[in-house]
Amino acid sequence: MTDSRTGYDEDSLPWLQEVEDQDATGGISARTMIIGLLAVLLIAALLVGGFFWLGRETAVTGGGEPELIRAPAEPYKVKPADPGGLDIAGESQTTYETSAGQDTDSRLNLGAAGTDIPRGATETPEPAAQAETPAVAEKPEPEAPAPSGGSGSTVQLGAFANPAQAERAWTALSSRFPSVAALDKRIVPFPGGTRLRAGAASPAQARQVCAALKAAGEACFIAR
Repeated sequence: MTDSRTGYDEDSLPWLQEVEDQDATGGISARTMIIGLLAVLLIAALLVGGFFWLGRETAVTGGGEPELIRAPAEPYKVKPADPGGLDIAGESQTTYETSAGQDTDSRLNLGAAGTDIPRGATETPEPAAQAETPAVAEKPEPEAPAPSGGSGSTVQLGAFANPAQAERAWTALSSRFPSVAALDKRIVPFPGGTRLRAGAASPAQARQVCAALKAAGEACFIAR
């Protein structure tokens, strides 16, 4: 029996042939892989360092002193040259004089209000009773009959908002001045409030009591 291997040359046997280096022909060498890995690590380190630096700069900028916003140098409010509106200067004088005990005998000035009416508005006259009055206005009223001593013997001690205030004022004055306590107390209401008056026996007594009150710094006058 002939050996089948005799047809092969000993020098051409496949297991005796030199194996070619695959890395040298088409594969990636270990050196190239190491260089690529180092490049990737370097890029990653640069990215991480960049993000860290940006975050640190932002934290330093945001944590500084707050910005001070200064007020403008010009005035905050400026009075206009023509403010317009209704001039009410001096209208409170009546209230002051009335509270001081003076009989101002004031009346409503219905013609003081402006007459300008906006376009499209219908002019509707309002009743005089609804007009707003900043001061106490009283209408003339008949005077009470004078006492037996004759005219000019009534002393007005003040004008108040209600009878309770007038009563308290009488209590205070009569306790301080015996001459006032000897007079006849009179609480006289009027449309704007209440008058506190005292009736004397004669005009001379009324003048004497009023002079004593004025000397002590109190307000009074002889009523008509």
